[in-house]
Amino acid sequence: MADIFDVVIIGAGASGLMCAAQAGKRKKKVLVLDHGDAPGRKILMSGGGRSNFTNKQVRADHYICSNPHFCKSAISRYTSQDFVNLVDSYGIPHQERGHGQLFCEGSASQILDMLLTECCRAEVKIKMNTPVKKIEKLPSKMNSNNPVQFRIYTDSGEIDTASLVIATGGVSIPGVGATPFGYQVAAQFDIPVVPPRPGLVPFTLQPADKTILQPLAGISVDARVSSPLAVFSEKLLFTHRGLSGPVILQVSSYWQPGQTITIDLLPFNNLVDTLKDKQGSHPKKQLKSILYALLPKRLVNIRLEGFPADRPIISLSNSHFSQVASAFHEWQIKPGGTEGNRTAEVTVGGVDCNQISSKTMEARKVSGLFFIGELLDVTGWLGGYNLQWAWSSGFCSGLYV
Repeated sequence: MADIFDVVIIGAGASGLMCAAQAGKRKKKVLVLDHGDAPGRKILMSGGGRSNFTNKQVRADHYICSNPHFCKSAISRYTSQDFVNLVDSYGIPHQERGHGQLFCEGSASQILDMLLTECCRAEVKIKMNTPVKKIEKLPSKMNSNNPVQFRIYTDSGEIDTASLVIATGGVSIPGVGATPFGYQVAAQFDIPVVPPRPGLVPFTLQPADKTILQPLAGISVDARVSSPLAVFSEKLLFTHRGLSGPVILQVSSYWQPGQTITIDLLPFNNLVDTLKDKQGSHPKKQLKSILYALLPKRLVNIRLEGFPADRPIISLSNSHFSQVASAFHEWQIKPGGTEGNRTAEVTVGGVDCNQISSKTMEARKVSGLFFIGELLDVTGWLGGYNLQWAWSSGFCSGLYV
């Protein structure tokens, strides 16, 4: 005999726990299943262990989605301020950092504990170490008051439910249990999936560039980085494997293999004007010495390769200035690829939002089946936007399951 629940949620992450708590508050009998041994592992990792749990400014244009209007409903009905109010109600100290990012002053475990407490108060049952073997859509019975629509098979028995929520996330960071399970469920019910790819992920370099740039490992500078579809300004970090830092992670979500990125190493400086000014005020100063005052020496030396770096600035022409400026303002690199899902913070792509109700998160052609969180084709920028999408989509679905 199968256990019967009003709502079964597969996935004990951010969106799944939020959905569970809201459904439980509506007096629904809720079960959360997860194949892992502990809930909320990505929550604990977020923000370097301090949970960048939301952002003060959350708009639809902070998200990548094949349907750019899809996320508007959820993020307007459950806002970042709504989540901040919840955090404040638990007395969790938090702080604002750059770009409106909000972090716990203490540990990310405070956010997870808050969600688990919300679930406990709503009498939600959470069952870990329970992989789902099979999902079956039960035939509807005419003139029946039985609301059960799905049967879920696990090693510990069968479970029947009226509403089934898939909250298993994307495939980034498989080391904490990410799998393609949610995409497989979508395929089972003939719901299209936008091909998943790594997002918010470092770039690797072509072999020749890697050889040249490896000596820069550990250097971090402010930079503006552009790809054909996006431009961001933030810190750029050179690593032993390639390029990282917030600006690279942001651009990576928009980048496609084979595309070239353009790096401006002096985004707040017009180098031609600077060099002309120095030509008048310090005519005997060497070109490289002027640039050493602006950027790390190792980086300057690599970018000045082939230029008359040792010559006094007075001896250089306007043509020289333009060429040097281009080397620092318009440095073009074609990445070899990305570091992949192993280090990607999110998955770009996912369950096609055109097949999902933006109000309820229910699949349009499968009654009672819901998809939420990162599993959907909604990917936020770096800075708390992805967790906010988890809270918003989880909350909104919890009102309808």
